[in-house]
Amino acid sequence: MKFTFAWLKEHLETEASLDEVVERLTAVGLEVEGVENPAEKLKPFVIAEVLAAVPHPQADKLRVLTVDSGTGEPVQVVCGAANARTGLKGVFGAPGAYVPGSDLTLKVAAIRGVESRGMMCSIRELQLGDEHAGIIELPADAPVGAPYAHWAGLDDPVIDIAVTPNRPDCLGVNGIARDLAAAGLGLATHRVTHDKAAEGGFPSPVPIQVEQGSGCAVFAARAFRGVRNGPSPDWLQRRLLAVGLRPISALVDITNFFSLDRARPLHVYDVARVEGTIRARRGEAGERFVALNGKEYEATPDDCVIADDARVLGFGGVMGGEYSGVTGETTDVLLECAWFDPEMTGATGRRHGILSDARARFERGVDPASVVSGIEAATRMILEHCGGEASELVIAGEIPSHSRTIAFRPARVEALGGIDVPATEQERILLALGFEAEHSEPERWQIRPPSWRPDVDGEADLVEEVLRISGYDAITSTPLPRAPGVARPTATAEQLVERKARRAAAGRGLNEAVTWSFISEPEAEAFGGSAWVLTNPISEEMKVMRPSLLPGLLAAANRNMARGAESIRLFEVGRRYLGDQEHPTLALVLAGERGPRHWRSGKAGGFDAFDAKAEALAILAAVGAPADNLQIMGDAAGSYHPGRSGRLTLGPKNVLAEFGALHPRLLKTFDLDGPVAVAEIYLDSLPRKRSAGSMRGAYAPPPLQAVKRDFAFLVPKALAADSLLRAVRGADKASIAGAALFDVFTGQGVPDGEKSLAVEVTLQPAEKSFAEAELKAISDKIVASAAKLGARLRD
Repeated sequence: MKFTFAWLKEHLETEASLDEVVERLTAVGLEVEGVENPAEKLKPFVIAEVLAAVPHPQADKLRVLTVDSGTGEPVQVVCGAANARTGLKGVFGAPGAYVPGSDLTLKVAAIRGVESRGMMCSIRELQLGDEHAGIIELPADAPVGAPYAHWAGLDDPVIDIAVTPNRPDCLGVNGIARDLAAAGLGLATHRVTHDKAAEGGFPSPVPIQVEQGSGCAVFAARAFRGVRNGPSPDWLQRRLLAVGLRPISALVDITNFFSLDRARPLHVYDVARVEGTIRARRGEAGERFVALNGKEYEATPDDCVIADDARVLGFGGVMGGEYSGVTGETTDVLLECAWFDPEMTGATGRRHGILSDARARFERGVDPASVVSGIEAATRMILEHCGGEASELVIAGEIPSHSRTIAFRPARVEALGGIDVPATEQERILLALGFEAEHSEPERWQIRPPSWRPDVDGEADLVEEVLRISGYDAITSTPLPRAPGVARPTATAEQLVERKARRAAAGRGLNEAVTWSFISEPEAEAFGGSAWVLTNPISEEMKVMRPSLLPGLLAAANRNMARGAESIRLFEVGRRYLGDQEHPTLALVLAGERGPRHWRSGKAGGFDAFDAKAEALAILAAVGAPADNLQIMGDAAGSYHPGRSGRLTLGPKNVLAEFGALHPRLLKTFDLDGPVAVAEIYLDSLPRKRSAGSMRGAYAPPPLQAVKRDFAFLVPKALAADSLLRAVRGADKASIAGAALFDVFTGQGVPDGEKSLAVEVTLQPAEKSFAEAELKAISDKIVASAAKLGARLRD
């Protein structure tokens, strides 16, 4: 939610500075995400006067201007604007100024042979609107040399706050001001009035109906005839531009203003494009319409639609249609002020992928009591700025009842929140926030929440209101006492395994990431789908719980690579959600270059399946898994590249990890370039330790030096190197300390259908050094064990 500081002050009478307002907003739960002053980017631009304007000698459409910018020395500027003329006052940017609308920095340049030392700017070039027909024209009394932003009143900081889903009232500036006033930062000046904006009025030419179960509880409407839908006033355009909205026309801008000012969405229809009665009803299969965003949508029976006798005019509470939208030629309009069901509105928006300001407010819960006051306030503004004549007010349906009473004990504030807030201060806070209080019993009050707070429905909610306005920083950090007999906290075996895995991954140079447990359905389908689906998710991108940690890590890898990262090494320890259980998992993603370029090695290569395998084996060994006993089985799941992946198992069924190159289909899904290696370690599949002891034995290095011997075997081409290594290690477990593959060769000297595998074997003597005969005996055992797999020593 964005608003300007001056806009806030129209609802809050305060002497507080911008910094004080920002600090208090965050303190009351409206976290400030940023503050930006648009005047900062316009600081280099000043008011200037054109002293002379003559034709360019080499171009008919250009003019050479002599400009006085207040420095005492006129400068020469080449300009192509049709309205550039002698005596015009406009906005000038000198060399070195950055033009935000054109994304360029001005410099002295020759244009068709004539030197130009700056620019006379248009509205679009300063990002103050879309108009680009000519340069800005200022009044004759505009002071030459004065900073333009200050003179134009653009020196108004824009505050951006994060509004939680339970605070629909703070999607309006008046709601934000109310919270600040309750926190003691001033006096809220906005008061809701139900006075009629127009007495009498002609009969409305458009009948309104609300069907039962449509998702629209009440539809208030008023027609206007003879209006002028030209540009909105300058103050309104500047206000919308400041918060990122493009001014369209007076009528549309007025509806946008009330959506931001009072969290009250409105909509206007061109009466000339409406046929018969306007109805709020359920959609029907096959009904289609083009929305105001230019996209076509097909309604479903689960959607609330607004329709006339001929066609659908829009989705109720989400977005109107293009057909009935107002234009500059519109003279007769119908103003809508309705209340739509939050759940149905949110479901319609997610179903069709529509994000709009109206949806953001209706799905959180718009104040039902603002139906009448909202349309009356908008009526006043339309009559003031667009003229015309207003009809009588028509209301179809019933305004939802918001009246409810909550029993509240003031003592619960200290019991639940740890702050002793006097009862008189509690009452002041609640009244300032719009609550009504009756306390015939001193220790038990009856509280009626205001219509704009649908989130307050219990005593704990009232405690929270008092606490956040009083200040959470007043809560003293106090450790809970340890009752006799309560054991000190200890980590579970599962937590210890996760800690070891996390430390091992970080120790190998991987960066830990924390991603959302909720992902979109398409992302989940790419990894086998999810059985955990939310019926009312925040967004379609967070609709299901992840069946794998890889989607979040791949999305993070994409973001990092888009920002120039050359080597991505990410891991995450979290939960996968399969069936009705959650599974602790460590996942890792390796993307980009394996290492930096170097003059000896040249360009660095990318990661492959063997890199992912090495990481998985190292982490498994660190958490105590019997890494030497693991088998490598076939291809991994369908998200891995066939032929470039595998599974690490203990036996045929107990899969401890999967690793490999990511499937090309998923590379496209996550918009990743080049090979990407990934792995998943299933921490809940690790074998349990038989001993409960946690102490490791003292380190005792071997007393004798190890002996290394190399063997080159010719083996069938289909034989996995891991099978040969396992056979070699098992030939003499007492003497063989390790076996490692150091060469794979196919080519001249190797028969067809075979390959050469070279293995380095480490032999560790125990009590005395090996004699030559003992070494030969061990070698014979190794050759014999390899022969069982069809291997033979290479000549």
